[in-house]
Amino acid sequence: MENYIQGIATVLGLVNPFICVAMFLKLTGGESSSEQVKTAVKAMAAVFLILGLSAFFGIKVLNAFGISLSAFSVAGGLILAWMGFGMLSKKPNKPDTSDPAQPDSQGSTAVTPLILFAASPGTITGVITLSVYLSNLGLPLIALVSVGVTCLVTLGLLILAIKGSGAQHGESLLRDLMSRFMGLIVLAMGMQFALSGLKDFFS
Repeated sequence: MENYIQGIATVLGLVNPFICVAMFLKLTGGESSSEQVKTAVKAMAAVFLILGLSAFFGIKVLNAFGISLSAFSVAGGLILAWMGFGMLSKKPNKPDTSDPAQPDSQGSTAVTPLILFAASPGTITGVITLSVYLSNLGLPLIALVSVGVTCLVTLGLLILAIKGSGAQHGESLLRDLMSRFMGLIVLAMGMQFALSGLKDFFS
């Protein structure tokens, strides 16, 4: 039981549901509540699929290409840092002033940055590590349970945020500020992953 708690806490910390909520609200601001819920379900299903496959096959794929976990963490951290920089440099109010029909045509592709963040290479590295060191009967049960619980918790927070958020025009500036702040956090997390990977690679 202790291993399950440790695994869930690890994956929750890597996915960071609160940042996911802020990113989701920013990316889907032009959608209706029902569309946002559908998009949230699809996004979390995609995250679960990516992380679940990583738990089963991640270490085998890395070994097949001769890639170490530390090197993968460095590459993943740099990608995450690039995503955070993109959030920081995005022009304010751009999604909110677009045609309301535009987000509908984009569909769930609008939350691709959210999926890439929640299932980032850093998170994949953590899931692979759990599957390697905390396996039961040769199966990555702890990693899978941790991923499942994390996706459910994140989905629950997304739905609560959708129900609690209104379509008020005054919220656009606050969302822009939150997006930039979260971009800074994502950028810092990416650099942390990269530096930790470098440290492990050279040690």
